[in-house]
Amino acid sequence: MNNQLAALEQAQSTAIDLAIKFGPKLLVACVVMLVGYFVALWVARVTAGVLTRLELDITVRTLLVRVARLLVLLLFVIMALQNLGVELLPLVAGLGVAGAGAALAMQGVLSNLAAGLTIIFTRPFRVGEFISIAGEEGQVEVISLFNTVLSHADRSRVVIPNRKIAGEILHNYGQVRQANVSVGVAYDSDLDQALAVVHDILANQAMVLREPAPLVQVAELADSSVNISVKPWVPVDDFPGAAGSLNKAILEAFRARGIAIPFPQREVHLLGRGDAG
Repeated sequence: MNNQLAALEQAQSTAIDLAIKFGPKLLVACVVMLVGYFVALWVARVTAGVLTRLELDITVRTLLVRVARLLVLLLFVIMALQNLGVELLPLVAGLGVAGAGAALAMQGVLSNLAAGLTIIFTRPFRVGEFISIAGEEGQVEVISLFNTVLSHADRSRVVIPNRKIAGEILHNYGQVRQANVSVGVAYDSDLDQALAVVHDILANQAMVLREPAPLVQVAELADSSVNISVKPWVPVDDFPGAAGSLNKAILEAFRARGIAIPFPQREVHLLGRGDAG
């Protein structure tokens, strides 16, 4: 019983000594970390304001703001550890060894990170633009450090790892696309009238952009018809329904003006036996 009481008193005495020795340092370290948290938030707000005035892309702004906040927090963590008397050199060496092992285990993640930084700073495309890459296409919704998210025309979302994007052939449509409609008219039709009707239709379509100017031309002299190519520019959001709306408008206008759209025709000559002999 006496031994237990002695051990308890010794533990209590040790705890008091440690509290007296390290308590103030621990309190100061906590205060340093608390101050660092608020300083990091302030630095992040100031950085965001400066970058907004510079009109940088939102993805670049987000990345730089996060980096600034993390650097400030890291600085205050180092200050707190130094106040506690922690030797930083062995700690840095240990973190280096652990980082090397983690890098080997996370090669795919790190390659996505490196590709994400390349995309963010080189900016081959931006949020809101329509792109086609890696066998997928869609409007860019999010560009993060590890992947890029596209919104597809069927309202689904396509998530592409950044390493699949960097170094690949990219087709960037921007925020407009060129629709492609072809309509055939009979050979005896008035081509000038048909072309004028198409131009009038395009001028009255709200989705069709005035600049760049739409392209309307005789594209082909086919077997049964003269084919007119209609290629207007439309916003990305209107592209899925553009061809259908234009086809309907052109068909109705041609019918109203008596411009014939011929069916495919073939002439077949039957030879009698006498002719065949």
